[in-house]
Amino acid sequence: MNKKWAFFITGTSAIISLIYLSGYGYIFKAIGINLKKGSLTPSTDDGEKFPFHPVPNQYPRPFEKDNSYNSNKLSESLLEDLKKTRASSLIVIRDSKLVYEQYWKDHNSRSLLNSFSIAKGILSMLVGCAIDDGYLHSEDQLVHTLLPKYKNSRYGKFLTIRHLMTMQAGLDWKEEYRHPFASNSKQYFVEDLAEQALEVDIKEMPGERYEYQSVSAQLLGMVLKKATGKDLATYLSEKIWKPLGMESPANWSTDEKGLEKAFCCIHATARDFAKIGQLIMQDGNWNGQQIISEAYCKRMLTPTKENDAFCYTIWADDDYDIKHRFFYGFLGQFIIMIPEKKMVIVKTGFYNRLEVDKKLRPCQVRLLIEELTQLV
Repeated sequence: MNKKWAFFITGTSAIISLIYLSGYGYIFKAIGINLKKGSLTPSTDDGEKFPFHPVPNQYPRPFEKDNSYNSNKLSESLLEDLKKTRASSLIVIRDSKLVYEQYWKDHNSRSLLNSFSIAKGILSMLVGCAIDDGYLHSEDQLVHTLLPKYKNSRYGKFLTIRHLMTMQAGLDWKEEYRHPFASNSKQYFVEDLAEQALEVDIKEMPGERYEYQSVSAQLLGMVLKKATGKDLATYLSEKIWKPLGMESPANWSTDEKGLEKAFCCIHATARDFAKIGQLIMQDGNWNGQQIISEAYCKRMLTPTKENDAFCYTIWADDDYDIKHRFFYGFLGQFIIMIPEKKMVIVKTGFYNRLEVDKKLRPCQVRLLIEELTQLV
């Protein structure tokens, strides 16, 4: 072996060792998974990359199709925007009926699509279920009653479930998606999510400042699992998937230890995501059954004083002429609820450069509302 090759091999080995010793060994796992199973970056088609827990459905009840189903055409300007932002699906529900749907990039009504942070809003729904079931006292229950690590923490002893849902936990976590050494990148591929989440310190008094942090949702998932004694996927199936008659079973990605990625990664069909929005728009009632208490649903959709664009991990826009709420996930995943129009819009996609307003709300949401309320 010549000296150049020896130097190269020695140097490469040293770099690899340094990466592992620095706590970034997950990067090699990420590369291996992605090279073997598709896209080199996170995508809505990541369901086969990771282990998962199934979310079984029961007695599927599809949306009834409206008489005008798919009879109207999208405008050229909206089609161009959807093409630019690499849309994979678009669903429109009006008066509880399916009026429009379209799929792109080899997807169809049976495709399981990654929710990304839509899962955070679904977690908040499960908190309401857990309160109704008596597993939790209220949103203001202290986290340390379920995660004792925080009991003697200077700030952690004041941390509540509400703080986790409103992104006011005060955690020492910087939300960053643009490079592989970011905490969010590690969170997506790490083998032990609980270990990572519990290592994050609380840097300031909870409840005083809004700062979006995905680790808050992971902690919330751990709280729910401890309170209910059930996997999140099992509880989601019991409380939402089966009662709503979802069309398809879903999957919830886990780490290597079987803990759900609570901050993301529920893989479901666009139609079933639409049922999530329909349930919340109906104040938690489904066919006469109160799935989540009406009072909790109203609190869940009420913006906080610290950020009037954010509720319980669901976004708000009362500045627009047509007031609405929406679930928002990485790469442009939306469940949009428009009560005054009795409409739900679901859009999924693959685009990471969406324009946002001064409150960090994606501008595409208003575009979809403007175009689709005229369409139907």
